[in-house]
Amino acid sequence: MTEGVKTIYIVTIKCPNRPGIVAGISHGLAELGANITEAQQFDETESRQFFMRVVFEIQDGTTDRSVLEQEFMRLAHEFDMSWSLTTTARRPRVLILVSRFDHCLVDLLYRWRIGELAIDPVGIISNHPRDVYKNLDFGSIPFHYLPITPDTKPAQEARILQIMDDSRAELVVLARYMQILSNDMSHRLSGRCINIHHSFLPGFKGARPYHQAFARGVKLIGATAHYVTSDLDEGPIIEQDVERISHADTPDDLVRKGRDIERRVLARAVRYHIERRTIITGHKTIVFTS
Repeated sequence: MTEGVKTIYIVTIKCPNRPGIVAGISHGLAELGANITEAQQFDETESRQFFMRVVFEIQDGTTDRSVLEQEFMRLAHEFDMSWSLTTTARRPRVLILVSRFDHCLVDLLYRWRIGELAIDPVGIISNHPRDVYKNLDFGSIPFHYLPITPDTKPAQEARILQIMDDSRAELVVLARYMQILSNDMSHRLSGRCINIHHSFLPGFKGARPYHQAFARGVKLIGATAHYVTSDLDEGPIIEQDVERISHADTPDDLVRKGRDIERRVLARAVRYHIERRTIITGHKTIVFTS
């Protein structure tokens, strides 16, 4: 007898900590015929908040999603719980914004094409024309050239939001998009926009940060991926990484190594988000890494 097809669900949970939460969730899922395949939890003692990520599978044709949602609504009422439910089969629709430096864009598209990132890229937006990326194959992904000046910024951001609506994008990735989003734009994208930047801030702001780092003889360089907020480069951090350098590294070496760190940090952050491994709490995130 062959085993039927199963749907794999991911649920994330946040609520005040108290006894019985794990037991309640486990019992509720068991009663509905679910098999838990992965579970991670964290009790933040400072805030007395409880966080959990559960992956479970259900035989198709046995328990409808609506029944699952009713159960989590019941649990939410009992435990004062916020929750989010999705399936692993659902690929988030992603809009990528980029400026002249294309290393993060190229890396995301490569990981998508080989199946490492389970996303559906629904558009690429740049403030530079298409010929800047003439060596890149975007396939059928729509490319939008939206130049920007201080005077046209409101209209340009309105167009970005229109493209998001038209493409039904759920996540925006700033893949080295070298424009500062307005406070209104940042607010509208809260929790669904990821940015990447070098980790010298606030020590080396402005142009050519790696050259500034070289001039100061830094010994570590790094990158930070975070959710976008109106506080420039200070949103809840998702992922970071560093690499040691020495006096023998030239400014070009720092740039090369820095781009490599930016690529892998951004890719990990996007993966954590789409796999529902991140939960925003205040000014930081809980990240259930695999």
